[in-house]
Amino acid sequence: MDKETLLREIIDRIATCTRCGLCEHRTQTVPGEGNLNARLFFVGEAPGREEDLSGRPFVGAAGTLFTEILKSVKIDRKDVYIGNIIKCRPPDNRTPTMAEMDACAPFLLAQLQVVHPKLIVTLGASSLSYFLPEREIKITEMRGKRLQWEGGITIFPMFHPSYLLRNASKAPGSPKALTWDDIREVRRIYDQSE
Repeated sequence: MDKETLLREIIDRIATCTRCGLCEHRTQTVPGEGNLNARLFFVGEAPGREEDLSGRPFVGAAGTLFTEILKSVKIDRKDVYIGNIIKCRPPDNRTPTMAEMDACAPFLLAQLQVVHPKLIVTLGASSLSYFLPEREIKITEMRGKRLQWEGGITIFPMFHPSYLLRNASKAPGSPKALTWDDIREVRRIYDQSE
């Protein structure tokens, strides 16, 4: 079966999923989007209000900033794959529970198997925590570190764009300043993965 057909099946399963209570509040699911042969896969936490309305990941204010961050190192959204651990919006944009992440994660794992990236960039603590055995992590301590995951895939944690919107300072050592360092490192890893 080709990648497009496989991904269509995953998206169809996501659309009818009732594994957790988040399905009761969604406008629609937000399965993810992008290049099925991407070497770079970005993983966020969960859809927000704008994503829930549009069905697309990272399209609200945080999505606009995310796109700017990518453009700063000449990475186009159409060349990467973008998704979230959770495919439905949690009420009031609250952080998803571990039970919700565990219920939804098989969809993300299936997407990763189809796309088979060389680099996964996790955006925020929640998305990183899924990939690590210790679930309680601090993104301030983990961001910018290369980690190895299954099959030799590199994981590179970064701050979530919504966190950057709440921490607007660009002073040296600020989350925004560190993010510009991190995205340049992502670009270096991405170029080495060709």
